[in-house]
Amino acid sequence: MRSLTVFNTVSLDGYFVDRGGDMSWAHSTDPEWNAFTSENAGGGAELVFGRVTYQMMAGFWPTPAALATLPTVAESMNRLPKVVFSRTLERADWNNTRLFRDDLPDTVRRLKGEPGPDLLILGSGRVVSLLTQEGLVDRYQVVVKPIVLGAGRTMFEGVTTQPALRLIRTRSFSNGNVVLWYEH
Repeated sequence: MRSLTVFNTVSLDGYFVDRGGDMSWAHSTDPEWNAFTSENAGGGAELVFGRVTYQMMAGFWPTPAALATLPTVAESMNRLPKVVFSRTLERADWNNTRLFRDDLPDTVRRLKGEPGPDLLILGSGRVVSLLTQEGLVDRYQVVVKPIVLGAGRTMFEGVTTQPALRLIRTRSFSNGNVVLWYEH
């Protein structure tokens, strides 16, 4: 059975996006962090997105700017298989992308039972919330960025369950980011 992991960045006060829905504050560029993200992007996962994150990613990673800035990450993002969940997208044209309009939890249950690489959610706060509520997320890799936003939306907005998570690893970076790995 395939596992499902979330990789997301949150502010020190726990927000996934700021009050305007922006997450550009989450991006860091320094040699140590770039090396980590390049290494982390080298895995063989199938990427999972909601519509908003998909459109943002598909609008950046195939561009010459992405290839010039973070070539290893861009290569992986463009090569890896992807699924996007949306009821409003007409099509998903980014390389290796499948579009699903079906019930999200049921489709993810089915995907987890199929052969293939593990599943990895990037961004996609509404997807994370719903799949956390349904108990379908196996691991969380959370980057805590040393910034206070004061308001915004958490990636667990609307979750009423209290999943028991176990911290399995941490890593801090000179830019102040701390990565926390949890298992469910």
